[in-house]
Amino acid sequence: MTGAVEAGPSRSDLPEAAERGSLTIAHAVVRKVAQHAADQVPGTMRTERRVAGVSTGMTGTSAKVGGSDNDVELSLDLALRYPAPVREVTGQVRAKVVEEVERITSYHVRSVAVTVTALLPDVPPRVR
Repeated sequence: MTGAVEAGPSRSDLPEAAERGSLTIAHAVVRKVAQHAADQVPGTMRTERRVAGVSTGMTGTSAKVGGSDNDVELSLDLALRYPAPVREVTGQVRAKVVEEVERITSYHVRSVAVTVTALLPDVPPRVR
C-alpha cells in the first residue's frame, strides 16, 4: 500500500518575516527567566516565606521588570549564603541574569540592580 505525502509550502513560498506577524514577550516571562537564572548562581539561597509566623514555603530570588520595547531594567532581591563574598556573588548574578534574559528573550538588559535581603548560614538554626 502506497500513499502520496503532500509537502507543505517551501520557504520561498512564505511571506517575508515582517509580514508574518510579531512576537511580544511579556514582562512576566522576563521576570521568571531572571529569577530562575539568579537562583542558579552558587552562593544564592532560597528562604522560608512566613506570613503571621506561619511558613508558606520556600522562595528564591524576587525580580521586578521595567522598561519598554526590547529594553528592560531589572531589580532583584535575593538572599546569599553566609559567609559569602557578596561582591563576587552579586557580580556573577548580574552576568548570569543578563546572559540568560538576552539569550532567551532577545531583549536588551539596560541595568540590573541587586539588593541582598539576607545573609543566611549554611546550617539552619537549631531553634526557630
